[in-house]
Amino acid sequence: MAIDTLNPNYCRSKGEQIALNVDGACADETSTYSSKLMDKQTFCSSQTTSNTSRYAAALYRQGELHLTPLHGILQLRPSFSYLDKADAKHREREAANEAGDSSQDEAEEDVKQITVRFSRPESEQARQRRVQSYEFLQKKHAEEPWVHLHYHGLRDSRSEHERQYLLCQGSSGVENTELVKSPSEYLMMLMPPSQEEEKDKPVAPSNVLSMAQLRTLPLADQIKILMKNVKVMPFANLMSLLGPSVDSVAVLRGIQKVAMLVQGNWVVKSDILYPKDSSSPHSGVPAEVLCRGRDFVMWKFTQSRWVVRKEVAAVTKLCTEDVKDFLEHMAVVRINKGWEFILPYDGEFIKKHPDVVQRQHMLWTGIQAKLEKVYNLVKEAMPKKPDGQSGPVGLVSGDQRVQVAKRQAQQNHALLERELQRRKEQLQASAVLPGVRIKEEPMSEEGEDEEEREAEDEEEPMDTSPGGGLHGGLANGLPAGRAAGGDSFNGHPPSGSASTPVARELRAFVQATFQKQFVLTLSELKRLFNLHLASLPPGHMLFSGISDRMLQDTVLAAGCKQILVPFPPQTAASPDEQKVFALWESGDISDQHRQVLLEIFSKNYRVRRNMIQARLTQECGEDLSKQEVDKVLKDCCVSYGGMWYLKGTVQS
Repeated sequence: MAIDTLNPNYCRSKGEQIALNVDGACADETSTYSSKLMDKQTFCSSQTTSNTSRYAAALYRQGELHLTPLHGILQLRPSFSYLDKADAKHREREAANEAGDSSQDEAEEDVKQITVRFSRPESEQARQRRVQSYEFLQKKHAEEPWVHLHYHGLRDSRSEHERQYLLCQGSSGVENTELVKSPSEYLMMLMPPSQEEEKDKPVAPSNVLSMAQLRTLPLADQIKILMKNVKVMPFANLMSLLGPSVDSVAVLRGIQKVAMLVQGNWVVKSDILYPKDSSSPHSGVPAEVLCRGRDFVMWKFTQSRWVVRKEVAAVTKLCTEDVKDFLEHMAVVRINKGWEFILPYDGEFIKKHPDVVQRQHMLWTGIQAKLEKVYNLVKEAMPKKPDGQSGPVGLVSGDQRVQVAKRQAQQNHALLERELQRRKEQLQASAVLPGVRIKEEPMSEEGEDEEEREAEDEEEPMDTSPGGGLHGGLANGLPAGRAAGGDSFNGHPPSGSASTPVARELRAFVQATFQKQFVLTLSELKRLFNLHLASLPPGHMLFSGISDRMLQDTVLAAGCKQILVPFPPQTAASPDEQKVFALWESGDISDQHRQVLLEIFSKNYRVRRNMIQARLTQECGEDLSKQEVDKVLKDCCVSYGGMWYLKGTVQS
């Protein structure tokens, strides 16, 4: 476009200087500014949007609105390529001056040794990378030929003639039958639903995320793109980005495919960031090694709020840049402390979705076992508390643990003596009352710490791993060796003992628990019982110790039944997780529906909803509403992968 050089706002001296810098002193056909004055400005077009079907040019005339569909929109922006030419001319002049000086000093050029390299045949993958590179695109753009056009101004006769095409040529709206429609039909014609094919969908840069384009994608792709860009996000924030009309159950199902739960927040999976056949931009390490190292960092954050970078580098054997990338995805550095997880612990999500937390815990257990094997981690040194309630735990050698144990034994010698005396008194008391053995709360520092840990675990997600309850090696609050003994230690009550205070108290707990949760595995029931014990005052009668058999018999006596769920042969569920109990009669109108549902699961490990609906209709002799079916399913089941499972039995 020409520049008005006669305008009083135009600086002529500056225009001459720019032309001199670009073209030099001599002018020829290749000169950018033949008049030795910057008298024109170049504009380059760029595509503003890939989908123009929703746009139209409007012209309002004599009370009528004329709309013309658009097939392309280009935006013109000033191009400053002449500055690059000026820099190139400047470098050429400097090179020429240096060459002239050196030719005067040397009579002839020195003989220089050169290295000849033969290029290898270019692979298909290398060719694709080269074609997609910035340099190749710039070169292709520069080779595009110019098309010379004649510009017509706004008031030009040719412009006026072309503008007439923006007006509808019909004399009246009656002749155009397409306009004789209702307002909603006409609006649908004007803005039809977007039906883009996959190949036509725009691909935005990796650091740019358009929410308008995002919402045209399927829900699974929306979740994947959001998590890949954000890396770490609470579930509430994800729902707000996806919009109020999106089903939270569908989002929960989709988020578990692309992210892992860490401290109640969702962190994108490593294989999403480092897909197969990719490598580290820093060290060239393959994607498999990077995923393993990043999984180790994520797992460390499930155990603690803090992670030390040097410890991660020492275990994973990765370079500093790769480890720093892992940490920057999900943490912030604190001076003299280490790296802290970037988001606060989301206890609300943990309480609201215990089935999701249980499934994620099982996944993390499998990842932990794999990390132990790959990195040769010592199991004793592995932190056991999930979701960052404790401080950072390091890897300690065997000799160091022995020394620490010796020092603790020496410091606690007097406390251990008092504990021994207390146990002797306890044995004497049991001899006086043989039917009940009172388990007093230990007053040592270890006992107080254990109480604190149990109180903290009330806010943590459930742990369904074998022996992984609140008491570690305890079964229902007893040492594992004693609990295994069954009836010998305050176990199954003899006949007539159902009226004892301990039995009544235990039965009250069981009845209250099954009124809230209609289906429970033995493992989950033991976990809830341990939480109940932690809330009781020291010296309560239930601290006398309850064996597994006594607990099961109390459940059956409270009106519950054991459901023999046919677990698959390759199940990873423990024996306690395979014992499923359900409240058979609660006294409400849904008892019959729940009984039919439980009979279905006594023959099937997992069932589709339509099968449940058909069986309920057949057995109950009535067409149940969706709300009634949803209530029964909510009471007894969880949904995963389009299938329904009894609570506590789903295995990811």
